[in-house]
Amino acid sequence: MKILRVIRSLDPSGGGPAEGVRQITPHLSALGVSTTVVSLDPPDSPWLNDFAFKAIGLGPVFGIYGYQRGLVPKIQSLAQQHDVVIIEGLWQYHGLATRRALMGLNIPYFVHPHGMLDPWFKRTYPLKHLKKWTYWPWAEYQILRNATAVLFTTEKERFLARQSFWLYSANEIVVGYGTSVPPSNSEMQCNTFLHRFPQLKGKRFLLFLSRIHPKKGIDLLISAFAVVASNDPSLQLVIAGPDQVGLQAILQRKAVELGIADRIIWPGMLTGDLKWGAFRCAELFCLPSHQENFGIVVAEALACGLPVCISEPVNISNLVSSFGAGIVHMDSVSGTTDALRKWFGFSHEDRLLMRKRAKKLFYNHFDFSILASSLVSVLAPFVSQKRS
Repeated sequence: MKILRVIRSLDPSGGGPAEGVRQITPHLSALGVSTTVVSLDPPDSPWLNDFAFKAIGLGPVFGIYGYQRGLVPKIQSLAQQHDVVIIEGLWQYHGLATRRALMGLNIPYFVHPHGMLDPWFKRTYPLKHLKKWTYWPWAEYQILRNATAVLFTTEKERFLARQSFWLYSANEIVVGYGTSVPPSNSEMQCNTFLHRFPQLKGKRFLLFLSRIHPKKGIDLLISAFAVVASNDPSLQLVIAGPDQVGLQAILQRKAVELGIADRIIWPGMLTGDLKWGAFRCAELFCLPSHQENFGIVVAEALACGLPVCISEPVNISNLVSSFGAGIVHMDSVSGTTDALRKWFGFSHEDRLLMRKRAKKLFYNHFDFSILASSLVSVLAPFVSQKRS
């Protein structure tokens, strides 16, 4: 089977969709599946050389929407060399261009919305939602309706996707999502991280690792940390991730006002051994998001046996709760504070048990080596129909 994936960007700072593509592709390759990934990145983008699969940049493109005249025939030419096409994400021109490229061709295509139909966006950004309505009927609605199937990561995402637009039609399939088993040299990874951040040696710390963005609820975490930090002078908070919208300076001022600025470390985006070392050395992973379709970073934390403290709007929170792999709370200051207090009230034995449950949850539900087979089983019947 040959898969063509079409995505807006493979820039690793963009978060989950690009990382998900990077993580699952080697597992698909082990199953005999060949993958080509097309993005709208300029062809000289440095990250395009970092992938173990064929990555093609068709940019540059115009504006936030990513328009490019002549993109349709380029995608059409590539699609004809593949058995199936997967569109990653919505609200960008690459989706509409792909649908137009495949019209009249006997090539099945699928859409991964990646949470972009969550009604949270409608409630939080009503003016943007009205703008989306102006092209929903002739663009995204058509893309979803005509897709062979729309692939959701969780049942919760599938349910929420129906609530954003009354005009909605899709063949829905839940395929799951996850990440790969982390590299095994945990001691080396931890040493690498502590060598880079020696001020954390011998300290306890909580870890946030994701994009620094308003929807992530970092302000809630800082406020909650200010409450519990007074109980342990060795306790630190690491807030790691790219600052894409200029929010970090605002959050740092908040930390100063709360008197905890010297207790928070802002290392920027962590990758490779530094990222894994952060997971290995932290005692709790925190993600108090107001909206989170899946959260690959949550799966990565669980894979390292790190318990998680996540808000209810993280779409895998029900699984975390049912497995006892972490603490689930309301996305509010009081909810986050109560969750941290609960964590510090646990015994050493409680925390060790939660670490074991974290790994069990990962291997049962979020291991891409297993989920890759499930994805192939979803795609294969449609590829067989095409060939026949």
